[in-house]
Amino acid sequence: MFEPPATTTVDRMLAAHRHAADAFGLRATGSRVWGYQGRTVSAAVGPHWLRVVCAETGIEGGTLWDGPSASRALPASVPRPGLFRIRDWTTEGYAYRAELYAFAPDPIVSPRPVLDADPGLPETWWKETTAALDALADVPPPTDREAVREEYLRRVIPQFTGHQADATITWSTAHGDLHYGNITRGPHILDWEGWGRAPYGYDAATLYLYALLVPATAARIRTELAPVLDRPEARTGLLTVAAQILQAQDRTDFYAELASPVREQLPHL
Repeated sequence: MFEPPATTTVDRMLAAHRHAADAFGLRATGSRVWGYQGRTVSAAVGPHWLRVVCAETGIEGGTLWDGPSASRALPASVPRPGLFRIRDWTTEGYAYRAELYAFAPDPIVSPRPVLDADPGLPETWWKETTAALDALADVPPPTDREAVREEYLRRVIPQFTGHQADATITWSTAHGDLHYGNITRGPHILDWEGWGRAPYGYDAATLYLYALLVPATAARIRTELAPVLDRPEARTGLLTVAAQILQAQDRTDFYAELASPVREQLPHL
C-alpha cells in the first residue's frame, strides 16, 4: 500500500514479522505490504495473513492499537477476515503486536487508496458492500472509540471547504478508513484499527470521493449509495472527508490528485 520505509525500519520490522511467524509456527510466503512510514508490515503466512504493528515502548495501546481486537465484537454481517490470534512483545525500545488473520482470497479493489480506472466490479459487490455499510451503521456508535472527533471536524470543515458542519451531527459506527485498498472484490473489509464513531455517511463519502478520478465509477457509487448520501444528515460526513483530502493534499500524492475534483464538488455539498 505504501512504499517501504528507511532501511533500518525495514530490517527491524521484517525481523519482528519473522519472529511472529515463528511464534505461530508459520512462515511468510507472500510479498510484504507496508503501512504508513513502516508502522505496520503484513504478508501471507501459509493459509493465513500476518500483520505486525509497532510503536515505541510506552506509547502502544489506544484506539488504533486495539482497533482490530475490538472489532471482533462487530456482527458477522460486516464482512471481514477473522482475527484468530494476537501476540504482544517488547524488545529494544519497541512494542509489537502480531495479529493472525484468515486470508482473504479475493484481491483488493485497488493497489492505491484511490481509483485510477474503472475496477469492473461485479454486481454482487455493489449489493454486498451496501449491505455491509448498512450492517455497520446499525451498530450503536461506541462511546470509547472515535474515528473522527467532533472538535476536529468543526475546525477543518470551515478551514478547508468554506462550509460549516451541521449544528447537530448524526453519529454512526464507521470503519473510518474505507478506501479501495481496504476493501476486496469479495467484498471483505480490511484494516479495522481506526473504526469507531463518525458522522453519518462517512464511509460512503470516502468511497465516493476517492473515486472521483474515474467519473463514471464515481457516478455509479453515488447512485448505489444514494440512500445514504442523499440523506441530509450525510452532509457533514461528506464535508469531513472532503476537508481531510484538502488538508493532506500538500503531503500525499493521491490527495493532491483528488484535490481539484473534490473542490468541484464543494458547491453541491
